[in-house]
Amino acid sequence: MAEHNDLGKLGEEKAIAFLEENGYEILETNWMYDKAEIDIIAQKETILAVIEVKTRSSLEFGLPQDFVKPKKIQLLVKAINEYVILHDLDVDIRFDIIAIHKENSKFNIEHIEEAFYYF
Repeated sequence: MAEHNDLGKLGEEKAIAFLEENGYEILETNWMYDKAEIDIIAQKETILAVIEVKTRSSLEFGLPQDFVKPKKIQLLVKAINEYVILHDLDVDIRFDIIAIHKENSKFNIEHIEEAFYYF
């Protein structure tokens, strides 16, 4: 597996642990619909959190969250709409980003709630 894939997988594992430590129930990881993949679907109380995880080995090329582009957001919205319909859920949906970057062999994790909105 390519090094960036290993880093991405490690980032998702760290994000899951972070969310569980903060009271989230992980419902799905790497959930696919059509061309969209949702990294993590988690629930905390009545909030269904759609979480995009971005992991970078450094900040040299920008913040991890800056790499969530409009096309990705569009795909996430399409996918979570299908997920809610399939599971007949009545929840509030929130789109979050967990931005992770490595600094001196330590991983910094930032949970950005309501990172973007959909209409």
